[in-house]
Amino acid sequence: MEKLTIGLCPYCGMGCRFYIKTLNGEPVEVEIYEGGVNEGKLCPKGLTALDFLRHNDRLTKPLKRTENGFEEISWEQAIKEIAEKILEIRDKYGPDALGFFSSARCSNEENYLLQKIARILGTNNVDHCARLCHASTVAGLAQTVGAAAQSGSYDDIPKAKVLLIWGYNPAETHPVLMRYILRAKDNGAKIIVVDPRKTKTAWFADMHLPLRLGTDIALANAMMHVIIKERLYDKKFVFSRTKGFEKLIKVVEEYTPEYAEKITGIPAHLIREAAVTFATAGRGIIMWAMGLTQHITGTGNVKALADLGLICGYVGKEGTGLFPMRGQNNVQGACDMGALPNVLPGYQKVTDDEKRKRVAEIWGVEELPSEPGLTIPEIINKAHEGEIKALYIMGENPVVSDPNTKHVIEALKELELLVVQDIFLTETAKYAHYILPAAAYAEKEGSFTASERRVQWNFKAIEPPEEAKPDWEILTMLGKALGLKFDYESVEDVTREIALVAPQYRGITPERLKRDVEGIQWPCPSEDHPGTKRLHVESFATPDGKANIIPVEFKPPAELPDEEYPFMLTTFRVVGQYHTVTMSGRSKALTKRWGEAYAEINPKDAQKLGIESGDKIRIVTRRGSYECKAKITKRIGEGVIGVPWHWGANVLTNDVLDPEAKIPELKVSACRVEKVM
Repeated sequence: MEKLTIGLCPYCGMGCRFYIKTLNGEPVEVEIYEGGVNEGKLCPKGLTALDFLRHNDRLTKPLKRTENGFEEISWEQAIKEIAEKILEIRDKYGPDALGFFSSARCSNEENYLLQKIARILGTNNVDHCARLCHASTVAGLAQTVGAAAQSGSYDDIPKAKVLLIWGYNPAETHPVLMRYILRAKDNGAKIIVVDPRKTKTAWFADMHLPLRLGTDIALANAMMHVIIKERLYDKKFVFSRTKGFEKLIKVVEEYTPEYAEKITGIPAHLIREAAVTFATAGRGIIMWAMGLTQHITGTGNVKALADLGLICGYVGKEGTGLFPMRGQNNVQGACDMGALPNVLPGYQKVTDDEKRKRVAEIWGVEELPSEPGLTIPEIINKAHEGEIKALYIMGENPVVSDPNTKHVIEALKELELLVVQDIFLTETAKYAHYILPAAAYAEKEGSFTASERRVQWNFKAIEPPEEAKPDWEILTMLGKALGLKFDYESVEDVTREIALVAPQYRGITPERLKRDVEGIQWPCPSEDHPGTKRLHVESFATPDGKANIIPVEFKPPAELPDEEYPFMLTTFRVVGQYHTVTMSGRSKALTKRWGEAYAEINPKDAQKLGIESGDKIRIVTRRGSYECKAKITKRIGEGVIGVPWHWGANVLTNDVLDPEAKIPELKVSACRVEKVM
């Protein structure tokens, strides 16, 4: 029997829809769904989104580590033993000896349940991969505009008159969104790209500013210096809807374009031109991603861009906005659900006694922990030191995704209990004591939240392989075994509970989501509310309704080139692979074209090193070494080495943290390059 089921792409945060065609219950192909934010278009990953579902590597039965390797066990045994060990460790060492990694690959309901388990057990040590990508965005936007999310909608992009695309390469990371950007260009918008690499997005730009790695604040401050000196800022907006402008004036005073040129390498006249172009457009959008956030100054970088948008009045109006572009299909939702160590669902601070008490009442428990928990890097560090004894990982692969791989592996080996819940035997799962086989996206139901705050329902198209189960079902079993009141009979029961707990989701029900397959944008305060297309229209989500302009000073990266490590290393993504290649790496079509690691080297550097394209090279940092082929290209500047991180390059990267958001400086490391003979 042939059937079409509306699907939701499992890759980036765009939120693309397509049809999953099945024959006798088996996936056959992706077919185009003409509606949705993707307007019937898909990228290479979306077109191949069924390839990994029936791969032979899928986990199908619970596994337990023994002296002879992994052995299959029953679900009953697995859940019973895991629950007993978790409770034993909690009772022996205290609840903060437990850690939980939630997942941007899992649904809102599944993230909600995992953080609920952690907190009822008595710890806020729950986090997910937003820590590695947009934790600095969450922190920076929360402090400036009060809401840690994209302020506008994709529909605003074609209406903008200038797009400032900073540390972000949508042509390859969000190809479908690039159509909106090109539509804006066709409508006359100017495009300014700030990126050390000449990315494919930069090819379409009116201006490309290839700044030195880690100098973003100096450039943003210099642009604001010009805008303020030439009185190009939106005076009415600044004085009626913001505070802190006077402090900004003082801080950016010294950041003349000439001063910034010495730091960034961008000629002063281009800084002036970019500032004037941006400020005088009338309607502008700032878009950013990992190139901006993965720094020790990541939170400061976000504050600087928020300041830039605010002084120009580019927030809360049509064709304007602050657009952090989310990398995973539910990284926005995982944050919304409280899969973070400092907030409950709906960004309610764990330190807020009143809100914590309200959530505890809904959950039917006396109290919840009030101290913010540990982040992913901190949990890894504490495991390494022997303080974290048990770690439950759902749909994350820190051995590949986290910086300083050697350190991560050493930490995992120290644990008394490591549980990995996933669809494949990942590099991380190899170190687990228990492995639980989960259902993939097309094998379960639930809601996911895209980058523009759009909540959509994911419909089940096929059955999971053998004994694999949906993550929400596994967590419900675990919750019951832990003695918690987890009486969920369906995923919809969890969706309804989310509406009770998270204010932004108050009016979002499973019935509405199933009926309106193109989704609802939060905040949605009631069931008759249509959703919110644009944030900050009349006031900001701050106590007094005004945005906070927070000036920041430039600070150099943690590592700079020296005699031993004369190059700067940065990482990026390619269009045909995805993160740790757990899913995309099992698509023959994708791996045929994008299946090999390489390093970009500028021709002048390559000549000095005696390296040609195709030569095998070794990149060495203070943390490890990595071998791959050289790709000689002018896309990368002199003195910089660029490596896609999909194939294990994080063995090289720096795990030093942004002191505010605790995000690692994945984007800048000092390195050397050796030719492998």
